[in-house]
Amino acid sequence: MKHNRVIKTNAVISLILILGFSLTVLLSYRTNYNISRSSIEQVSSLMAEGIYHHIRSIFTTPVNVSLAMSKDTLLRELVLQEQDNMENEAYVETMRDYLNTYQEQYGFDSVFLVSTNSARYYDGSGIVHIMEKDSGMDKWYYQLLTSDEAYSVNVDTDRTEGAGNVINVFVNCKIKAQDGATLGIVGAGIRVDYLEKMLQAHEDEFNVEISLFGTDGDMKISTVQNSRLEENWFKYYECEDIKDLVLDWRETEENLKIWDDQAKGAEKTYVVIRYIPELSWYLAVEQNTEALLREVRLQLLLTGILLVTIIVVILLIITALVRKFNRQITELMEERQKSFIAATEQLYDNIYEVNITKDCSVGTRTNEYFKSLGAEELGYDEGLKKIAQKQVREEFREAYVALFASSNIIREFEKGNNHLRYDLQITENGTEYFWMRIDAYIFYSKEDDSIHMFTYRKNIDEEKKMEMQASLDEMTHFYSKKETERMIEQVLSERSDGIYAFFILDIDDFKQVNDQFGHAFGDYCINAFSEVIRKNFREKDILGRIGGDEFVVFIPVPSLEWTQKKAKALSESLNMELEYQEIRWSVSASIGVALYPAAGTSFAELYQNADKALYQIKERGKNGFTIYEAE
Repeated sequence: MKHNRVIKTNAVISLILILGFSLTVLLSYRTNYNISRSSIEQVSSLMAEGIYHHIRSIFTTPVNVSLAMSKDTLLRELVLQEQDNMENEAYVETMRDYLNTYQEQYGFDSVFLVSTNSARYYDGSGIVHIMEKDSGMDKWYYQLLTSDEAYSVNVDTDRTEGAGNVINVFVNCKIKAQDGATLGIVGAGIRVDYLEKMLQAHEDEFNVEISLFGTDGDMKISTVQNSRLEENWFKYYECEDIKDLVLDWRETEENLKIWDDQAKGAEKTYVVIRYIPELSWYLAVEQNTEALLREVRLQLLLTGILLVTIIVVILLIITALVRKFNRQITELMEERQKSFIAATEQLYDNIYEVNITKDCSVGTRTNEYFKSLGAEELGYDEGLKKIAQKQVREEFREAYVALFASSNIIREFEKGNNHLRYDLQITENGTEYFWMRIDAYIFYSKEDDSIHMFTYRKNIDEEKKMEMQASLDEMTHFYSKKETERMIEQVLSERSDGIYAFFILDIDDFKQVNDQFGHAFGDYCINAFSEVIRKNFREKDILGRIGGDEFVVFIPVPSLEWTQKKAKALSESLNMELEYQEIRWSVSASIGVALYPAAGTSFAELYQNADKALYQIKERGKNGFTIYEAE
């Protein structure tokens, strides 16, 4: 089907070209007329292209730098301080230094800031002017304040001391507060007198007229019109018939080319328009065609016939090559797709596809999966919640739904991230959970103009068990010191609200136990001690052994009073008598407690302050607890 389409397209193109050149041969005048038009179009288009890129290169830096300054936290804070420093010369000096730094670094002719609080106009010389609504020179400022645009570009005279009456192009960017309010406008200005000279040189060499005008048609820079008078380009050149066509043009990668029969001073005028997005301006290149259209030549007949022959031959060759290439590519893609599918299915347990844009599942396998969980009639987002409720372990549900929600998928894709991964515990029978790794790959499909996502699921239960085994203390099966610290830091980073208690416990006089009764009895004491701790806490609480006889417990608590009761009950439980073979020993524990966030917001701070509390109880005779209180 694709091959036939290529052949048909080439055949149509060939037929049109052949008929076109045949008519050209019969109508010699028309032939030369078209050649003249082509020459005009090429010269004007190339000139517009060159000037366009030159202007963009000139204005890219001030636009980017102005936008960067508008988002500068330091400048935002400086503007917020203005109200408290209205009479402070040091403040004005600081503002002047800031603006001078950017002006000198980038070689701008001026860098300025206008504060919405005071209407002051600052530049490298200090306070230049107080903005006034009734002033024509300040109109640009109040227009930008009331517009929805983040920045604007205007042409005006430079107010910098000593600048004279030179025309500048100013880039003006809004400075926003965190609540969205506009704090001021910052920007940079560059002189354009040399740009006018460059345009004049092109006009003299190629017999064209070049102008720059805004989205309202008012001229900004032109060799034939002073931009400060804001003469309208369409009125000046008497071409208002193309006004709507031109002002609707927003393409930045190609020119708008127009033959206008009604333009000023010409029977037929060729106009090339290019939109400059950084300035929201249009570049217009006009050329009168009357002189070129007089050059009529009959010699083009043979050239036309030759071109037709060459085009036909080339199209035939291209058609044959394209058909052969497409066939080879199709065969290769089908072969690779089969290999990829076979290899992928061996690596993963399940593969599902969803259409994020249209909020639905894709393919028989995915539809059956949603149906098996009662989510077949739900959209993707609602089905995701249903799957989380039925399959995902409770502590993983919130993060699972947040990560794979369609809004987050689109956000990550727009940031350039097309791969998401999440390890979680799921169940297939409702009771037994196992570890599963989900790799999600996001891509855009041209076929349905939608964002799709493939999810690859793999059982990693054995891998997680091995990781868990490596993170546990071999004797007590509590978490190791490193894993304890990692898990506590993770809890603090993910769930920083609420109160948490950090317990440090150690066995009183444990060194004496080892010295007097040997390490076998010492190990027995450690195991007995850890079992009592385990019975006093829940399975999901963080229990760690961070030293020989030193243990850590980290739990969420409702209040200080509850923590005191818990510490007291724990201390009483650990006050016990142990009997091992013929050895009897009365065991007690010293406990230090630090509460998050009052006694610290990190593992290191909580450990340090709990250790201080532990030292205090040992100083008071051991066998008890102390809750750390800041001095």
